[in-house]
Amino acid sequence: MSAYGQFCPVAKAMELLDERWTLLVIRELLEGSQHFNALRRGVPRMSPALLSTRLRTLVRAGVVERYEDGKRVTYALTPAGKELRPIVEALGQWGIRWVPELGDEDLDPHLLMWDVHRNVDMDAVPPGRTVLRFSFPDVPAPGRDWWLVITRAGVDPCDTDPGFPVTATIETDLRTLTLIWRGDLAWAQALRSGALNLHGPAQARRAVPRWLKLSAFAPVPRPA
Repeated sequence: MSAYGQFCPVAKAMELLDERWTLLVIRELLEGSQHFNALRRGVPRMSPALLSTRLRTLVRAGVVERYEDGKRVTYALTPAGKELRPIVEALGQWGIRWVPELGDEDLDPHLLMWDVHRNVDMDAVPPGRTVLRFSFPDVPAPGRDWWLVITRAGVDPCDTDPGFPVTATIETDLRTLTLIWRGDLAWAQALRSGALNLHGPAQARRAVPRWLKLSAFAPVPRPA
């Protein structure tokens, strides 16, 4: 960690928290990821070596606890780590209000589908197996096509065809679905403009926007 050489509590906190990726790792832990591979899926552009380094730093700082059960390692936030929740949420709210621009380099189908899979409304999805296919024609293979397999046991995101019948297909460019997820663009507006197309039985097409909840930051009011 780099030091600011100040006794100010803000400076001392930032010596730990302002290292690249650190707050995003904490964000993933707050979202419920507990294992290394799950954490990696929430920060897909972070190298495994750097993720290991950041986790070790957070463990030494008393922000994260590491548990071993045989070969399985679990990470969990300590009380100190859990106290960061309102800070991370406030940063997200501020970011969506005041830093709304998204460059092409900010768009990532791996992160988007990981976020979407964590926010399926399980109460709205019908019993049995529901399979949603997502197709991004503007994304090169192999990241172009994705599937969410939804059962009572949970939601499984797949970047290869799982082989089950598809309930509905969402076809759009990566930016459009990202904007919908963030709350910057309404489903109805994307459908009317033709930027997004839904394929499948009419009942499933109507239900898809109800099944896929938006980001927790989507309701944040934007500046006029």
